[in-house]
Amino acid sequence: MPLWLEAGWWGLVGGLALVVGALVAWRVRVPQPVVAGIMAFGAGVLISALAFELVDEAEQTGGLTPTILGFLGGAVVYSGANVLLARQGARHRKRSEDQQPSEDEDSGSGAAIAVGALLDGIPESVVLGLSLLGGGGVGVGVLAAVFISNVPEGLSSAAGMKRAGRSAAYVFGVWGGIALASGLAALVGALLLQDASDATIAAITAVAAGAILAMLADTMIPEAFEKAGLFTGLITTLGFLTAFTIDRW
Repeated sequence: MPLWLEAGWWGLVGGLALVVGALVAWRVRVPQPVVAGIMAFGAGVLISALAFELVDEAEQTGGLTPTILGFLGGAVVYSGANVLLARQGARHRKRSEDQQPSEDEDSGSGAAIAVGALLDGIPESVVLGLSLLGGGGVGVGVLAAVFISNVPEGLSSAAGMKRAGRSAAYVFGVWGGIALASGLAALVGALLLQDASDATIAAITAVAAGAILAMLADTMIPEAFEKAGLFTGLITTLGFLTAFTIDRW
C-alpha cells in the first residue's frame, strides 16, 4: 500500500473514534461525571503524546528553532480561529449539557460548531500522516492517543448537540464528515511532505502539537473539570501514564 494511502487509512481510523463516541452518546445517556472522567483521561493521553511523540521528536529531528516557532504558531492560529468561532456560537461545542445553543437561539451556530469540531480534529490527523514518514509504520503512541481522546470528544459534544435539539442527521453528518476529513488530512499531509526536509517536518509537527495543546486547554479540560472536579488532575495523570506506557512498551 502506498505510504500516502496508508496515512489516509490511519487518519480515518482515528476520526472514526469520534463517530463511535457520538453513537454512544446518542444511544445511551451517559452520566455527566463519567463523561467528564473520560474527557480528563483523553486529555492526559494527548498531553503525553504531544510531549514525547511530537514536540520531543520534532526537536530531535529538526532542531529547537523550528520546533519552538511551529509550536507557538500552531497555538496562536488555533486560538485565533477558536475565538472567531466562539463568537459565532461554537464556544461550547464539546460541552455535554445545555451550554450549546440551538439554531433558534443562535442562527448559524450549527455550522460554527461543525467547523469548530473540524478545527479540533485536523491537527491530530496531520500528525498521524507525518508519523509514517520515518518509514517505521504509523506511530502507535500517536494513534492510540488520537483514538482514545476522540471517543470522549465525540461523546461529550454529541450529547450537547442532542440536548440542543439537533437531529441525528446533523450529529452523524458532522462526525462522519470529520472522520472523512481526518483521513484526507492525513493523506494530503503524507503525500505533500514525504520529500520534505527534517526541519520542515519538525515545524509542521510542532504546529500540530501547539494547536492540540491549545485545544485541550480551551475545550477538553474545562469540560472535564466542570464535572470531575478535584479528581480531574488524577484522572488526567492516569491518561498521561497510559499513553506513555504504550509508547515505551
